[in-house]
Amino acid sequence: MKPLPLAALIALVATSSLGAADLPRSAPEAQGVSSNGVQGFVEAADRDIDSLHSFMLLRHGHVVAEGWWTPYAAATPHALYSLSKSFTSTAVGLAEAEGKLSLDDSILQLFPKDAPATPSANLKAMRLRDLLRMSTGHQAEPKLPPGESWAKAFLAQPVPFKPGTHFLYNTPATYMLSAAVQQATGQTTLDYLGPRLFEPLGIRAPTWETSPQGVSTGGYGLSVRTEDIAKFGQLYLQKGKWAGKQLVPAAWVEAATARQTSNGSSPKSDWDQGYGYQFWRSRNGAYRADGAFGQYCVVLPEQDAVVAITGGVKNMQAVLDLVWDKLLPALGPVPLPADDAGQAKLGQTLKALSLRPPTGADGPADSKAAGKRYKFPANDRKLESVALEADAKGNVTTLVTRVAGVERRIVCGRGTWKAGRAAWGRLPEQPAAACGAWTAADTFTAKICFTETPFVVTVRLTFAGGEVRCESEANVAFGPAKDAPLVGTPE
Repeated sequence: MKPLPLAALIALVATSSLGAADLPRSAPEAQGVSSNGVQGFVEAADRDIDSLHSFMLLRHGHVVAEGWWTPYAAATPHALYSLSKSFTSTAVGLAEAEGKLSLDDSILQLFPKDAPATPSANLKAMRLRDLLRMSTGHQAEPKLPPGESWAKAFLAQPVPFKPGTHFLYNTPATYMLSAAVQQATGQTTLDYLGPRLFEPLGIRAPTWETSPQGVSTGGYGLSVRTEDIAKFGQLYLQKGKWAGKQLVPAAWVEAATARQTSNGSSPKSDWDQGYGYQFWRSRNGAYRADGAFGQYCVVLPEQDAVVAITGGVKNMQAVLDLVWDKLLPALGPVPLPADDAGQAKLGQTLKALSLRPPTGADGPADSKAAGKRYKFPANDRKLESVALEADAKGNVTTLVTRVAGVERRIVCGRGTWKAGRAAWGRLPEQPAAACGAWTAADTFTAKICFTETPFVVTVRLTFAGGEVRCESEANVAFGPAKDAPLVGTPE
């Protein structure tokens, strides 16, 4: 028997390990994609973007490249933030197709019990269509306090502009779309999408945060895997059809991804190309769903391609710039000659991706720092004490904290990520991985990666003068990323 070429062998091995609902895999060149071009994208992303967590490229319905930066992994869900909005939009489209609601429904008619006593003319004119295209007429996003009805708080917000005339990115508006779906169908958006979208696409065990009223939050809160993001993009690329079945009406896909609202004029910004029904228009004839800190589902109809990315980045435009500069030119119009060497190199690069762990010396200059517990004065983080415990071989160091009377242990690998569970600051206990090193003679630095979120927290403990100074900073945040330093003394 003639041996298979390397590219075909890699594709066969990848496909044989897939579940029945996963996307097919292919060698890049077989789908007209240059392995070297993708290599350039991955190298630039790893070097210049801090940091991507996963990347998947689909061409002609096949996965041609995929990678996860350790400790992120293919099987792990990732918080989508506002990428969730496009799933909520899909639920609205399905509910409309089933005759359960109309885009011309008045928001006041849908929520009469939550309406203010004297609604304004602009509020009376607000329709579901206006919420979908982020043209509610608000000048500022409504606040949704945890202690009251979110729908009532939304409807109490002044509406100074005529709905449909003023673009304002408005996450509470998406919440109201989710609430409308629940009111019309009797199911949360998560449950409603289950048999209609998640199950047919093979999206397993999605989760969605809920409001105090038990409504899927809509504008954020959905968590799925990277491949699930890619499937969603491929569904839209295929005009709503999947495995021969029309899951989402083609007319809805066309309307949702078209330019429904003007939102700027800069030719260099992917946030100025127009807005659809909870989808962004992009440069190069593309459209996308995206979420805070680097969650992307980019659909390129002209190239028959989808790019799915998760991350924890500050500059979201920089990621899209890299897609256009490096990936777009790699997508050719016809299949390319096999490139075994290029594909092998790309495979090795993708397999070796990792968030960078801190590096440093073997241990502290002052061995007295290890094993000693330091207590902190009262603080809003309720961090009471900290200590370091090193194993005999120096391979791991355990960061031991006491928070609100509860001891927590975070095992930090040396040069490698140790999986476990952790909590820090405002981040509750959840799956995490950590690594650490003595980055200076008197400073131990730990990185704690919360592997189902964009967040990586760096903790620095500096031992000097019989005290420890504790500093911590998140890679990204909606507010301040850096906590005020705490100084502890020996117990």
